[in-house]
Amino acid sequence: GTYFVSLKGAEVYMREGPSEQNRIKWIYHRKGLPMEVLASYDVWRRVRDMDGEIGWIHVALLSRERMAMVTGKANAEVRGREDGASDIVAEAQPGALGELVGCGKSACEVKFDAADGWIERSRLWGVRDGERF
Repeated sequence: GTYFVSLKGAEVYMREGPSEQNRIKWIYHRKGLPMEVLASYDVWRRVRDMDGEIGWIHVALLSRERMAMVTGKANAEVRGREDGASDIVAEAQPGALGELVGCGKSACEVKFDAADGWIERSRLWGVRDGERF
């Protein structure tokens, strides 16, 4: 199955194929950006980003640290507990990146610089459907 990783550095190249000889497709400038790994070939990983772009990134540029990105157009509510009726402790802007602490059935705990709390799974990129930990 697929799994998620994050970008290790502030500049990461996605290539069209699994070698340095392949053309660069994208250059990412966002450390911690989550990527979904679709396949492996030697030291290369075939990944998909949140916009659906697919290409190859060298394994040395990827981290197993789990990160999540807030998606959608409006701010996402950050709650004190997984329960959707619990208090809103903060709001996270679309595009915000946080450390993925764990996931329950309907929400995941995400740790941002300024806040830590639970966000609905539907508002996050970086988690597989039904994944819990």
